[in-house]
Formats: sequence, structure tokens, C-alpha cells
Amino acid sequence: MLQKMMRILVVGPKKDYQRIIDVLYQAGSIHLEDAKTDIPDGMVVRPLDTFHTEELSSLLIRIRGQIQILTPVDSKKHNKSPFIDKYASLPFKDLVVTATTICDSLEEKLRSLENRKGDLDVRYTTLLRYEKIIRKISPLEQQLPTLEGFEVTILIIQKEFESVLDIIHPFLSEITKNQFEFISADLDEKNIAVITVFSKKYANKVHDFLYSKNVNEVRIPQEYTNMPLDDALTLIQADKDAIRTEITEIEAKIRDISTRWYADLVTLKILLTDFLEETSAYSHFGQTEYTFVVKGWIPKKFLPATKKALVESFGESVVVHELPDDPSRYDDAPVFFDNPFWAKPFEFFMNLVTPPMYREIDPTPLIAIFFPLFFGLIVGDIGYGLVILCFSLAVRYKFREIPWICQLMSILMISSIPTMIFGYFYGEFFGDLGEHMGWIHPITLFGITWNRIEAIIPLLILTIGIGVFHVFLGLSLGILNAYRHHKTRHIIEKAGMLGLLSGILLLLGAYAGHVPGSVTFAVIALMLASIGCLIYGGGSRGVIEVMGTIGNIMSYARLMAIGLASVILALVANRLSHELGILVLGIIVAILLHTLNIFLAMFSPSIHSLRLHVVEFFSKFYEGGGVPYKPFGKERL
Repeated sequence: MLQKMMRILVVGPKKDYQRIIDVLYQAGSIHLEDAKTDIPDGMVVRPLDTFHTEELSSLLIRIRGQIQILTPVDSKKHNKSPFIDKYASLPFKDLVVTATTICDSLEEKLRSLENRKGDLDVRYTTLLRYEKIIRKISPLEQQLPTLEGFEVTILIIQKEFESVLDIIHPFLSEITKNQFEFISADLDEKNIAVITVFSKKYANKVHDFLYSKNVNEVRIPQEYTNMPLDDALTLIQADKDAIRTEITEIEAKIRDISTRWYADLVTLKILLTDFLEETSAYSHFGQTEYTFVVKGWIPKKFLPATKKALVESFGESVVVHELPDDPSRYDDAPVFFDNPFWAKPFEFFMNLVTPPMYREIDPTPLIAIFFPLFFGLIVGDIGYGLVILCFSLAVRYKFREIPWICQLMSILMISSIPTMIFGYFYGEFFGDLGEHMGWIHPITLFGITWNRIEAIIPLLILTIGIGVFHVFLGLSLGILNAYRHHKTRHIIEKAGMLGLLSGILLLLGAYAGHVPGSVTFAVIALMLASIGCLIYGGGSRGVIEVMGTIGNIMSYARLMAIGLASVILALVANRLSHELGILVLGIIVAILLHTLNIFLAMFSPSIHSLRLHVVEFFSKFYEGGGVPYKPFGKERL
């Protein structure tokens, strides 16, 4: 359901405007409107002087950059960002000065350490590459001539382009007048290393030629050339060890700085970010010569706490005035979901569509009732319900810091309960395993044994009946919504649709012998009157939509069909495991097939249950297009 919203005006001394903003931001309850419009009592309000945020944004960028370099020692211990209370009491100007001073003192030192560490990381990665290449070509060292005035060049060529060697070889022969060596060996699974030795006087021409052919040429640094390759590898290893030692020393220095300043910087970032968010709303505030003005919407349940916070901080100098209730402004009112705990997880689905209008019915509680019912009707297995319950509990605990995952898992937890209840009626525990073991049997009710394989027709009738009820409920809610918005034609159209569908159902009942034939003429009269209402309320489109609504009702047959497919797959898993004749193999096959079926049971029924709500149900009453409630302040948990 939607919480009743109150439209309020907050007026206080202009000199205290920053403190008033701080209190309202901490309260986090007012959805701001433009304070310069629609002001009562002829009050003239002009925009509040905007705060220049460039300096603050620049300071926050510096703080975030330094935090990224530092090691979050405290947050690892406490699993949350550290906070130092002493900074929270500082005035904004002192807070900026303090943050700037700390950043200035750390800037050069951190930048120097980080740049040096980055250079060392690049150097270390390069050495690893050289080391890999030299190790690969070292077996070829004995084939290389030891001549003065000659240059050794290494080429890396992908194996898929190995044919390029047949092009390179003759060109090198022509450039060097056949005075060169050309040796190749596999570097790894994808690359070939090629060593060329030629006179230095041809070096420029050779390099220009290789560059023109886009050949990857590796230049070994001067300090590792003109020496045996084993000596080069020894020197590279020594350089790597020195780099690791220096990186360890740099990381130790950064840890020391982190221990002293990390918590301070995180605290300053939080406080300054809050203030920057406050100033982003300045365009909504207003001022007169002596007063500061805030206007907006607030949920009725939050109004007392907000008033109390202002009174505690300012006494009677700040006034909260409740503006008169104006139905013409209802469409501007933001919507705030305020559902009971059992329906709250299902607000996740409402976030997938546009919010309802303020005077529109919130369908969240109805989804909370029907979605688990549809889910359980489809899956209907005690074993599957237990597995889904355990899975959702485990995932919810593992990802308890991620709200949307917690919501989804809560929905699965709730849906697992009717799954087990319907499993009891169907007599299903991992398909027919429970019945085969003698633990459970299908319930006989209304003269029908609710075994899904045998009771297909009763299940079909049941699901269509659920569809009739659900669609009729949607049309009834459509009449109520139209009444709230004073849309007479929509009321007549929805009533005509209800009357015509009821007449069709009564005629079918009379044809089947379940309704007395004496009511036939009354039913026909009802249908004719309903058609008139449809034409008056929705024109010819209203009459055409009758067929679409009948199709909507028939769509609920998927509750039976998808559930039947699930139970058949469970039976296949049990039968196949039995037919294999090898106990261990049969158990493995059964576990795999049931796991696949449970995986499908968590997704397919969810998607189809949601579709029945969004397409078949919502289309009868839900318009959406409301304004979501976005309070000025910190996000509520």
C-alpha cells in the first residue's frame, strides 16, 4: 500500500539556513519541490544563493585518489568504513581547511610512492617477458656466430601467420646480400621466436623492412646484450629480486601512512560528500529578506519525527506548516511504498515497472498473495520446496549486503511454502519418489485424486477458474481506480467488461447444465446492456478487447501446463535412474536431473507468474506513471 503524503512548508531564519539544511538532510524524509512556486499568504520567495561546488568537487577527487592508494586497514577489520566523530562537529569551512591541509601534506609523498611503484611494476613485467624469451631461445645460442659488428634481433610471430617467414627470409637475404643468420623455434603454443643475425651496417634497412611488414620485433635492452644468455638470465633475476624488495619497502611505507590517515580521509570523504549532495538541492530552496524556505512532500508517518528533529535543534524559530489538502496536486505527489513485512520483498517487482499514481491502488500486496500461490501451484513438490527454501536462505545469508538479491531470495523463501503445501496435495516428493517409498500419497478432495499426471482436466479447470477470479479482480480494481480519478467512462467500460464476461460464463454454464436455462433471457439482456456500456465507455475498441480479455483468462492454463512439464521431468529422473541398474550411477543421474529441474523450477515459474501479473492482471487496472519518492538526505536502509 502507499503511505499518505503530506505537503509541507518549512520556514526558518535565513541566518540558520545551512543548519536547517543539515538537519533536514540527516532526517532524510522530505521530497523537495520548488520552494519559489505556489507559496501561500502572498510570500515573495526568490532562489537561494547557490553554493560554488567546483572547489569541493576538486577536493573530493583528491581525497578519493589518495584513499585508492592507501591500504584500508580498519575497514578490513571491521567490515565497514571507519568514521572519526571529531570531524563531524566541525563547521563546513573548518572541515574544508582540515581536508585540504591533510591532502596537501600527503599529496607529494603518496604520488611519489605510487609513481615509483607503478614504474617498478612495469619494469618487472617487462623483465618477465624478456626472461621468457631468452629462456626459449637459449638452446639456440650455440648456433649463433660470435662476430664483432653484428646485431642480433628477435622476432615474435604468431603461428597462424607462420607463412610470413617465407616472405621475410628472401627480403633479408636481398638487403644483407645473403650475409645473415635466420633461426626459428617455438616460443609457446601460439607464437614462434625467430633470431636474425646481420651486420650492423644493414640495421636501419632491416628494421624499416620489418616495421613495414608489421612484424613484432623484440629489442633486448643494452645491458643484457653482448653477454652469454645464461649470464643475461642471472642478471635479469637479480634485477627482479631488487625490484621486489623495493616494492615491498614502498608498500610498507604506504601501510604506515594508511594506519595514520586512512580513517581520517574516509571520514572527510563521507562528510564532504554529504555536504555536496546537500548543495546539489539548493535550486529547490528559497529565501525572503529574513527567512529560509523549504517546500515538499513527506510521508505522514515521518512527519512527527521530522518536526521533533527541527524543534530539538531550533526550538520555535523554525516552523513546519502543513499545506491544505488539494486534490488537484495529487498527481504531483510522490509515491512511497509502505507495505507489511510479508509484502515488502515483492516491491522488487514494482521497481521493474513505473510506480503507480498517488491515488492508484498499490498492487504489491496482491502480488505478495498471488505470486507465491501461482509459483506453488506450478512447482508443487515438497522436496523441491525444501531445496528452494534452503538455497534461498543460504544465498540470502551469503549476499546479505546486496539488497536486491536479499529481496529475490525472500520471494523464493515465501514461495517455497505454498510449493510444499501443493506438494502435499499432489503427493509429490522429488516427483513420485515419496509415493514410491510409501511416505506420501495424493490427496483426494471434492471426489478428485489430485495426482497431476491423472488429474489434468480438473487442474485445467482449476487454473482457468483462478484466471477468471484474477481477471475479474483486476477489472474491479480498475473500476475503483477510475472512481478515484473521477473517470466515469472508464467506470462504465470496466463494468461493461465485467457484465459481458459474466454473461459469457453463465451461458457456458447453462450449456453445460450447471446453470438453470430459465436465466438465459436475463443473461442475454445483461450481455446486451454490457455491450452498450463497452461501446459508450471505450468505443468499438472496448468490444474488441473482450476477445483479448478472454485470451488473458485462457493464459492461466500455463499454471497447469508448466507444472505438468516439471513433474514429468521429475518422473523421468526417477525412472531413468531405476532403469540404469547400477545404484551409484542411477543416484548420480537422478541427482543431476532433479538439480536441473529445480533450477528450472526457480526461474520458469517465476517468469510466468510475473507475466500473468504484469500482462493479464495489471492491464485491467494499472496505469503507472507516478513520481517515485526520493527524499532529500541519506538513503534509508
